[in-house]
Amino acid sequence: MLDGIRVIDLSRILAGPFCAMTLGDLGADVIKVEQPGAGDDTRMMGPPSYGSDSAYFMGMNRNKRSVTLDLASAAGRAAALDLIRDADVVIENFIDGGIEKLGLGYDVLREINPRIIMLRISAFGRTGPLRAKPGYDLLAQAMTGLMRVTGEPGGPPLRAGYSIADLSTGLYGVLGILAALYERERTGTGQYLATSLYQTQLVLHMHWAYNYFADGVDPVPLGTAHPNLAPYQAFAVTDGHIVVAIANDAQFARFARAIERPQWVADPRYATNRARVEHRAELCAHLAEIFARESRAYWTEYLSERGVAAGPVSSIAEVYAHAQTAALGAVQTVAHPVAGELKQIAFPVALERPAPIRRPPPLLGEHNAELLAGTGHPA
Repeated sequence: MLDGIRVIDLSRILAGPFCAMTLGDLGADVIKVEQPGAGDDTRMMGPPSYGSDSAYFMGMNRNKRSVTLDLASAAGRAAALDLIRDADVVIENFIDGGIEKLGLGYDVLREINPRIIMLRISAFGRTGPLRAKPGYDLLAQAMTGLMRVTGEPGGPPLRAGYSIADLSTGLYGVLGILAALYERERTGTGQYLATSLYQTQLVLHMHWAYNYFADGVDPVPLGTAHPNLAPYQAFAVTDGHIVVAIANDAQFARFARAIERPQWVADPRYATNRARVEHRAELCAHLAEIFARESRAYWTEYLSERGVAAGPVSSIAEVYAHAQTAALGAVQTVAHPVAGELKQIAFPVALERPAPIRRPPPLLGEHNAELLAGTGHPA
């Protein structure tokens, strides 16, 4: 897909490396530039670890080659410029002004390579009062409202269970890069792109923000419930929880018949989604009593057989033991010099010509000799 595209990954931690890895999954040649002796911070973010490299690092850096360069030195900067001269994309997430202080800003890069596409990933964006504020996924989740709408009503704010700000920013970075590569085919020139953890979370607000725009009511957490649909949430059963997702009135009628409450179809409190949302507490209290009588397996099978969207709240261990995960080929392995057969989660889009995992996550500086040969920089 992206064969022949070379990406220089100057980023670290998660958003940038995930962006670069996704381009690598699509066939790009990704060169990860790391600090000598230390490398990406995530190499140390364990346990668990495989040798000196954490599982965290291993999950974000496959399909890359690693080269170590001290970008603060003249020799390291010169070697980086040599790599960039023949590259297509550069990804960086230094603090505000950091890449320019190193002499590797976009104005410098486009002088030596007019076709270069540079993506800057920051916490809060290129402009505005917070542009120079450092930040991580946790700050983005807090400062964009996600933590205020996550959790149980009246409970403390909760962080989403995984780093949604970092990961979604990485994916939006991929979209921007692909669009810039497509435009370059017409214009012959690259461009400077920028995205931020803060900005991408505003896009992901979706119904929360649009509800607020419509009625001016500041959203509050609803636990597992949906602000615009009911019932669309988790319920406790004898051995855990299940979720039921009812998206329209026809589905609710099917659901009501399945749980032997056909009278609810004509009940003015429940007949329409608007009414169900307005009477959510009463409706869900009735459902809680019903669901508490049986197990996850019982309700999942019973409701699914009757055309109702329902399923268990699964543990991570259950997910990776599930036949559906295996059927999709979602977990692949790649040979790693320390970890052996290293499990990796496959690129999640089925392509007619899929790009296999070509390289394991690299050891620090593993490819110095092949990448620095001829640059005059010692390997």
